[in-house]
Amino acid sequence: MDAAIENIKQLASEAGHSARQPIILALTKLIYSLETPDDTVQRIGGLPLQTSVALTAVDLGLFRLLVEAEAGSTGSLTLAELAAKTGAEAALLLRLLRYLASIGLVDQVSKDAFKANHGSRNMTAKVAESGLRHYFYTCCPEYFALPDHLKRTGYKNANDETQTAWHDAFKTDKGPFTWFADKPDNMSYFNDYMAFRRGPELGWLSVYPVREQVPESWPADRPLYVNIGGNIGHQCAEFRDKFPADVLPGRVILQDLPHSIAAALATPGVENTVHDFFKPQPVRGAKFYFLRGVFHNHPDHKVKLLLKQTMDAMTEESIMLIDEIIPPAIGTGLDAAAHDITMLAAFAGAERSEEQWKGLFGEVGLRLVRTYVYNEASYESVMDVRLL
Repeated sequence: MDAAIENIKQLASEAGHSARQPIILALTKLIYSLETPDDTVQRIGGLPLQTSVALTAVDLGLFRLLVEAEAGSTGSLTLAELAAKTGAEAALLLRLLRYLASIGLVDQVSKDAFKANHGSRNMTAKVAESGLRHYFYTCCPEYFALPDHLKRTGYKNANDETQTAWHDAFKTDKGPFTWFADKPDNMSYFNDYMAFRRGPELGWLSVYPVREQVPESWPADRPLYVNIGGNIGHQCAEFRDKFPADVLPGRVILQDLPHSIAAALATPGVENTVHDFFKPQPVRGAKFYFLRGVFHNHPDHKVKLLLKQTMDAMTEESIMLIDEIIPPAIGTGLDAAAHDITMLAAFAGAERSEEQWKGLFGEVGLRLVRTYVYNEASYESVMDVRLL
């Protein structure tokens, strides 16, 4: 048994990014195959508790303290030391840390001492704090509302963005992004999570041939790149960083709703503008109209409206770049499948397959030229879409 476990650890340590998910899935299925019915109930039923206790640990700084202690003489901290550093009672810390050890986020080395492990180190990453807060305060309430919502609506596939589990959960008639305008903390958690969860090295710019698509004579005063629904402008900043104006001339324009533009990055060479993308596109004749993670927030009828508003501004030279998760027909991984259900609960939206996208493009008079996959593990891809 020990030899088999060591072989698995060696395989995992040598796995590249694209190989991680198949290994995780195989090992997870093995674990699940050993469960009793009660084990399965405890695992599924207790998932919200994991989020709750992990967030409490982040609030107390427990993961950070344990990771910092790794360099010390013992590599661990006692309950008394953690109590002194956090101000929490030792008795409470024991209960929290004992639970965290049971789900693999810390290691218990004695009855009153704990140390960091791989899970602890993951929880000190920038993405962890914002991501946990986003899931706990924004996503979890809609997840809890979903069963009753689906029952009440007769288990129909959602297509009404004004009546979703989100609206039931927060007792509001506002959609998530409009609701964010009055909830700065929730908006901050979302923005930070989106910014931290993936670096520019794992993005569409790593695979798409931007320079080859832009004529050398492209005028500096003509729109080059319009980021529609671009939130606070991370994608515009990455674009301008990779292609400065002296390398690739042309206007770079960010568009989003007022509350996002109010918080937008002040990136040199980027124009931050207010625009509702369901209204006619005011920037005409741009080379690239880029939309990342926009369409999955909407049901099909809204997707077609947005496509039409954008294509009406396009010329034969224009390219619509659609950056989305495009799940396979068989064997969709957890991350993409979870995103899809989240879109269902919050927006009546969806993560769509390439076949579904081709159908939508054909209905409005567009064609898919090519799909560029830049993150195989999560199916994140950018589609090159043009006028028929």
